[in-house]
Amino acid sequence: QPQLAESGGGSVQPGGSLKLSCAVSGLALDNYSIGWFRQAPGKEREVVGCISNSGSSTKYADSVNGRFTISRDNAEKKVYLQMNSLKPEDTAVYYCAARPDVLRIYYCRGVSEYDYWGQGTQVTVSS
Repeated sequence: QPQLAESGGGSVQPGGSLKLSCAVSGLALDNYSIGWFRQAPGKEREVVGCISNSGSSTKYADSVNGRFTISRDNAEKKVYLQMNSLKPEDTAVYYCAARPDVLRIYYCRGVSEYDYWGQGTQVTVSS
């Protein structure tokens, strides 16, 4: 049974940093691309960014480009989301998701195109 588990969320002041982790089990991770998503209260789930199965390509939403970085360690079966220069509008529950894909990424797929999801981790940015 594939499982994804996010960790690393918490509360941080504006301008601060957090690093989220997504631990993956039950999947051959090197055959899956990973997306990071977030959902704020009263809003739809939106893509933050994504990384190809090999880690050679990444894409980001305009709202986080230049501040967030996705990386992965297939040997450790983990994917990371480094978040810098955090803003109050980054406050949300953050999710990682997996879909089978071994191609280079040119854009991030939508919510419905990911097969497996984690339970989410809360990130709160507030002074």
